[in-house]
Amino acid sequence: MGCNKHKETVKPKPTSDDCLSNEVRNIIKAQNEMFNDGCASCDRSIQQLRGKETKLGPLNNTIPFILYCAGTCEPFIGSGVFKASEEDTDGKAFFGCVETPIFRAKQFVKNSDCCVKLELLLPVSDGCEVRSCDDVSKICPFFPEDDPITDFIATGICLTVNLRHFLGITCLDPICPIL
Repeated sequence: MGCNKHKETVKPKPTSDDCLSNEVRNIIKAQNEMFNDGCASCDRSIQQLRGKETKLGPLNNTIPFILYCAGTCEPFIGSGVFKASEEDTDGKAFFGCVETPIFRAKQFVKNSDCCVKLELLLPVSDGCEVRSCDDVSKICPFFPEDDPITDFIATGICLTVNLRHFLGITCLDPICPIL
């Protein structure tokens, strides 16, 4: 089934297939309100994002989350390619690859209820060391005990996914990622 739906005058009642889409839609709405552009549940994270503000504006602007693939129940590990600039690499630009299980919802694809653009968020430690992982489809290696993750970097790398291919979501506490 594709992502685009035909326009209808009467919206059908949401089904369990729509629950991930609705949850991600709520995350995007809460993030946009803040950013103008028992467990750590998505509802709690949304409430935290909406509730924390300082005199200078919102404290956080992102609800990072993990998606779980339908069929395998494994965490989805997103990957993307970046180009390092010549300024950052002693005059030699190169392409590199990053992987992460952590995402920021950017926006739904126009005219779609299930396709969403996600930005890859890279876990980093205090020394701004980016964590990599050789053990695909596992979360914990991205969060080592000996070098705790203290923040996330907004990569600017986005991918578009169909939320119908996922069966679960775990939201982390709201953050303001490093740009």
